[in-house]
Amino acid sequence: MASTQGFKPLPQSNVPPTPSHQAASAQRAPQNLRTPSNRKTIYDRNLNRTRTAELSRASFAYLFSEMVSYAQKRVTGIQDLERRLNEQGYPLGLRLLPLIIYREPVRTSVRPNRILPVLQFVHGPLWRHLFGRTADAIEHSSSAINEYMISDNEPLVNQYISVPKEMNQLNCAAYVAGVIEGVCDGCGLKAGVSAHNGGTEMWPGKTIFLIRFDEGVVEREGLLEGKK
Repeated sequence: MASTQGFKPLPQSNVPPTPSHQAASAQRAPQNLRTPSNRKTIYDRNLNRTRTAELSRASFAYLFSEMVSYAQKRVTGIQDLERRLNEQGYPLGLRLLPLIIYREPVRTSVRPNRILPVLQFVHGPLWRHLFGRTADAIEHSSSAINEYMISDNEPLVNQYISVPKEMNQLNCAAYVAGVIEGVCDGCGLKAGVSAHNGGTEMWPGKTIFLIRFDEGVVEREGLLEGKK
């Protein structure tokens, strides 16, 4: 913190400003993004007013490509780039969770705290809020009790990204994986989420989001199942 020693307060004029001076000052005062001319900010808006608003795909494609370009700076490889995209999406998931719950009908506006309700929340309300539709499938791994998969046959985040041949393993849907991870953590279910290419002949751009819940989450789930 800068020291204030050696500075003396300047004397302030006791003469009140005239109306003409006030008008001139108001004209000279620049407007900025945080304080619009009507003195109302984004925090004054009703949260339900823009619930059906949509962003144009051109704007989304430009913004997301810039995010990928920013994350690509000074990376050491594909895994490092996907980790950075994941970290960019994580805060969004934490913030979307209370917003979507607030906008849900009263009878369903409850924060999920079990594995299956959280997965259904991601598959339905979260996907509809982000992409205007539900995800394509939810699956439970047959080899690991703590692993679940959510599939998207045509992820929007990959439609406008051109991946070079030497980076064909890159999946920019790692950003969406970060959003899912933020939602799970916001519900108190610690998990790690990663995006994997699962293209088929019918759906070449299919992406599988692998969700690995911590062992403590699975143990708590088992205890709650046993109390039924």
